[in-house]
Amino acid sequence: MGAIALGSNIGNSVDILKLAVAGLNHTLGVTINTCSSVYRTTPIGPPQPDFLNACVLFSTTLSPERLLNTLLSTEIRFGRQRRERWGPRTLDLDLLLYGDAVVTTPQLEVPHPRMGDRAFVLVPLAEIAPDWIDPVSQRSITALLQNVSRQGVERLPDVSLFTAL
Repeated sequence: MGAIALGSNIGNSVDILKLAVAGLNHTLGVTINTCSSVYRTTPIGPPQPDFLNACVLFSTTLSPERLLNTLLSTEIRFGRQRRERWGPRTLDLDLLLYGDAVVTTPQLEVPHPRMGDRAFVLVPLAEIAPDWIDPVSQRSITALLQNVSRQGVERLPDVSLFTAL
């Protein structure tokens, strides 16, 4: 079991997130098990539109590295261009957790190194995996969330990614 964060702030972000979840769920070796609610969040970085963010829990037979390549190719399929750090994007997919594995390579770091500082990740992740223990800090997602401000994170009550599955 693992966790992926999704974000979008260019284009029809709701449709992009739904299509990305559906696409990942139809990827050989990946099954999306649970989707969080969708949240409107204030962006980090340069001036840009608000993001829509969510998290999903998945099962996979892919290695973390192969899964990362799948996530990157999915971003590209949705028009992602890496021009500016923390800039606007059609789709952002971050591998947050991969079981209790700790992976550190030049291309991949799991758990995601900034996960514990970001309410736009922790709020949706705590909704679907509150008791998951971060293998680095040995703290639950709920405990990590207690140390970040939830300001700028608003749940969208009428949006569901479950319809994508």
